[in-house]
Amino acid sequence: MHQPPDNLGLLIEENEWEAQQIIRCYERVPRYARKFRDVARIHVGFSGILLEQFRSPENIDRYRHFVDIPAMIESYKESDNIEIIGMGYYHPIFPLIPREDWDDHLISGKQIAAEMFGREPRGFWPSEMAFDMEMIPALAKTGYEYVVVDSVHVQPKDGAAAPNPFQPYIARHADARIVVVPRDRDISNAQESGMNAEWFSDEVSNKVETRPDNAAPHLVTTWSDGENGGWFRQMAEEAGFFGHFFTPFVERVRSGDSLISPVLLSDFLEYHPPQTEAHVQTGAWNVADTSGYDFSQWAGSDKQREAIGKIFDVSRRYWALARGRVPENVRDTMSRIRRIVLESETSCFLFWGDYWIPKLYERTRLAEELLGTVERATH
Repeated sequence: MHQPPDNLGLLIEENEWEAQQIIRCYERVPRYARKFRDVARIHVGFSGILLEQFRSPENIDRYRHFVDIPAMIESYKESDNIEIIGMGYYHPIFPLIPREDWDDHLISGKQIAAEMFGREPRGFWPSEMAFDMEMIPALAKTGYEYVVVDSVHVQPKDGAAAPNPFQPYIARHADARIVVVPRDRDISNAQESGMNAEWFSDEVSNKVETRPDNAAPHLVTTWSDGENGGWFRQMAEEAGFFGHFFTPFVERVRSGDSLISPVLLSDFLEYHPPQTEAHVQTGAWNVADTSGYDFSQWAGSDKQREAIGKIFDVSRRYWALARGRVPENVRDTMSRIRRIVLESETSCFLFWGDYWIPKLYERTRLAEELLGTVERATH
């Protein structure tokens, strides 16, 4: 779940119908989790900047006739069958931003999730599933126990010819380690576009049965955006994800007619800790017409790469100042610069290409002006 900076306010100003569709996506999750508390197990990640917008008194007031946002957050807190997953605060593509900025995204993203939901996330969802092994030390230092990655990038180190997308692995980098949970790409694509309980059950069974290493238990992990596309935004709930698929599926589980048992990842990993190590190739998930084997959706054009270069430039200038002596009278300005730089790293500014890149430059230009002020004050 993610909205770029200020987008909830912008949506309700410019397109109230779309704003209602989106805000109801967030509200349905705890409602259905509560309805099927005995059998439903759901994982949800929120970007920090979206949670920040939920806190806004203006947004709370303007969305009140659709959803009571504070009550919605409270219902997440009360749902012990929802596992909150951590995300980068501003939803950055971590491999495309300066490594010096990783910690701030990770720490602040985890902190706001813990503050709002009353429990620290144990797992991490990298924005757009963009992952690099070099992230492991930063994730481990932040306290994350596992990270969800796209299964197509996982390469076991035990000599297996192909990865098993239905088992977790251990990944190491430098002196750090983390558990990686592969996401099944095919079933996740179906989850995003639309499926029914019978197809899902048959597809999972077929995939598991054809595994050469068919040893239980199998961990089938699906993941998709939760508020994008007509399937999740469907206002007639019986025709959307929760009515057409989720309800019939968990009712099957409740009746004992399903071989599939929903589980929280942290519980599964506690009882079935991984033994096999794997390397995860740098990549993302497949979006639009891209494969996810590179970052072309966010860095495929000259303009996108130039914008990324500008992010690196302003971040470098910030750190050059931050690592020196910062006079008392410009510390507030430095804090403001920090936020602006991190905000400029929001993936949406790159994802939507030429249309949204100007939003990135609005922030880097302001950061440059403020950096100039501080640089003059320190010389």
